[in-house]
Order: sequence, then C-alpha cells, then structure tokens
Amino acid sequence: MRILHVGKYYAPQRGGIERHTQALAEYCAGHGDAVAALVHQPPGAWRSSRETIHDVDIWRAGCLAAPVYTPISPAFPLLLARALREFAPQVLHLHLPNPSCFAALALPAARRLPWIVHWHADVPPDSPDWRLRFGYRVYRPFEQALLAHAKAIIATSQPYFDASVALAPWRAKTRMIALGVDDAPAATRDPSAWPDTHGLRLLAVGRLGRYKGFDVLIDALASRPDDSLLLVGDGECADELRARARANGVADRVRFAGEIDDARLASAYASADVFVLPSLDRGEAFGLVLLEAMRAGLPVVASAIPGSGVGSVVADGETGWLVPPGDAPALAAALARFEDAALRERFGVQGRARWSARFTLEHSARETRRLYAAAVGDSGSD
Repeated sequence: MRILHVGKYYAPQRGGIERHTQALAEYCAGHGDAVAALVHQPPGAWRSSRETIHDVDIWRAGCLAAPVYTPISPAFPLLLARALREFAPQVLHLHLPNPSCFAALALPAARRLPWIVHWHADVPPDSPDWRLRFGYRVYRPFEQALLAHAKAIIATSQPYFDASVALAPWRAKTRMIALGVDDAPAATRDPSAWPDTHGLRLLAVGRLGRYKGFDVLIDALASRPDDSLLLVGDGECADELRARARANGVADRVRFAGEIDDARLASAYASADVFVLPSLDRGEAFGLVLLEAMRAGLPVVASAIPGSGVGSVVADGETGWLVPPGDAPALAAALARFEDAALRERFGVQGRARWSARFTLEHSARETRRLYAAAVGDSGSD
C-alpha cells in the first residue's frame, strides 16, 4: 500500500503523537508499504524541506510560528497538493488535532482518497485558555467535516472515546486501537543522572506544559525529603517549574534534563525506581510514556483523570497507583508505598507483562494496517 501520514511534526521533534507516528510509519515501511509523512518544520523554520528517515519519505512544510499549539504554515496546502501528485498515496492517515489537515477538504485529489483519522486528543471547548475556547468555535465545523468524510476513525481508548463530545456522532465508524511501543534495546544504567540522595529515584517525562501537572509533583516532592526527581522535557513552564522547586526547597533534588536523545532516555528508564505521570486533565489522552515505563519494568504513579485513557493503561493496584489529579498529598502517599522494594519489583514485572500483552507496536500497527487494507479495498471497489 501507499500511505501518506499528515501530522504536526515528526522526528527529531518529540512527543507522544510524533513518536507513535514515526513508529507506525517505519513499521509499515518495514512490511513492504511505501510510506510518506507531511508535517511541519519547527516553529520559526520557514523553509520547506524533504528527506528520508528509515525508508519513510518526510515532507516538512515551513512554519512561521505555532501560537496556541497551532502551526502557521502557508506552504502546507501547496506541499500537500504536491505530495498527492508525486507520491500518489492510496490512503491518507490524518493525525488530529491539527488544523493543517483541513487542507485535505479543499483538494479534489485528497477527497478522492479514503481517509483514516487518528484521534489523538480533543480540542477542549472548556479550556482555561480563552484562545483555545475561541479558536475551537472556528475549528469545530472543519473538524466535523473531516470526520464526516473519513472512512474510519481511530480512538486510542474506550474511556477517551466515551467522553469525547466531538466523536459522539461517529460511533459507527470509530475503532479502538491502543497506542503501542516496540521492544527497546538493552540500556545502560546510570543512577548518576539523579541528584545524590538516599530515597527513590523518580522519573517524569513530557512537555513542560501546564496540563502535565509537574508543579504538583514538585509539591509532592517537598514532603518526600529523601527522594530525587529527573524531569525530562522542555516547554513553556520550564522557568516557572524551576522557581517552584526553589520555593519548595527541593531545587537540589530536582534535575531538569531538558530534551535528551533516545539512548539517554532509555538509560533513564532503566535507572529509575518509579515513573510518575501527574497530568491534570484530558489533555493527557493516553500517556505513551506510561508504555515506555512499563516496558522498562517500572512501577508507575499516574493521575486518575476522568475520561482519559490513562486508567486503561495503568492497572491500579497491579502495575501502579492511580491518584486524584492535582492532589500533591495523595501523590506523595502513593510514592511512599513504593518504598517497599519488593512491591516495586512485583508491580514492575506485572507492568511489563501488561505492556507485552496489550500495548506492543506490533499489535497497534497490525490493526491499523488492517484498516488501511479495508479502506483501500473499499475504494478500489467504488
């Protein structure tokens, strides 16, 4: 098959959506498909480019800026038209949310193709950011038009789908396919990545944005005097989080690693005692990093977010603990339970077994390729 992914970003840009898109594209390329991806350059890089990464043809449209997580790219529709003409895909795989995907609605060459829409997250209509609330009023009609045209929609978990108002009219053509991660090569342990303390080595990974709840984790760390935290990622709240760590008196026990490469990230997973995902709301739709932690045999503490897929990934009381979002004392209490090394070991083993049984890349990609094949077959019979 010939598959064109349309998304926001692609490696080396990092994030759960980007990592899954890359893994899925490379899996399909490795199984004989011709695969391309049309994405944006990082904000501020206004020249478009083209390259090949692991047999996947990457088209990057120049991006002027990305206010409120929205890439501004006048070149995107033109590059989509060119990719349709030159790559000649049989199916479009559209990754939402991403307003640039709406260019497909205006292109006859795109509308003639079957579309698979990958619903990674809602745009929250009740966001505390007024810009998102206002923008969604403009965004929603195009979003619904795109969903109406889709041959199939992929939701990543049943709880997220059930809570999504935007997906409610499209239940009949929505399929549940969980995200997945492939097995990882052996990693070198490096406890020195953490500040030198005598307690638990905590690991958190993600964009340093407000919905991630890393401020709550720093508050919880204040009542855990022997624990240390390695925080991997960067984002708009980095300075604010450093200030919070100083205000809480834990700056010497928090190491801000910034963005790190895959080898160092694998080492971090191999060296930690507990993984923490303290996200606050449904902006955390699934939590791909939870799979990476479970794959590494780490017990986890995560937020029990209503309407999120996090609770379908973490088995509470079996592979980790789920705590109320935004509750620093509850988070600290859950961490305290993992002072028991035998419990950490048992939960870690059970977490890896759960990943292996339910959340591998092989399972996710195989189910997605079946959707491609069905869409291409239906299109060929029209």
